[in-house]
Amino acid sequence: MFDDGTMQENVQELGDAVVGHRITRVEQTGSALSLTLDDGRKVDLYDTDCCCAYTELEAFLLNLERVNHIITGVKATDDYTTWHVYADMGDVLALTVGWNAGSGNYGYGFNIRVTEENA
Repeated sequence: MFDDGTMQENVQELGDAVVGHRITRVEQTGSALSLTLDDGRKVDLYDTDCCCAYTELEAFLLNLERVNHIITGVKATDDYTTWHVYADMGDVLALTVGWNAGSGNYGYGFNIRVTEENA
């Protein structure tokens, strides 16, 4: 699959939102994965689907034994199909991501929204 930079930007955007914080709650509702952080912010990753282009969360694995560690980075491997949200002890959260850029004329990548929990 060819990425025009959208997936790389998505990984960076998620990293900008979560690095330096701990995940206190993870919920999957409909087409969104919601991460609640220790500062009360919520980071929502919404699937996208536009004609032949899409990005979707296929699965996630929360490593409860590492959840109390501060996130130090986010990276993607396997052509952006595996995302690692990690701390010094290893992955806190691993995401399996399906995506396709389609013909290049349509949008893909997660829609990432950061909000205050009480907003």
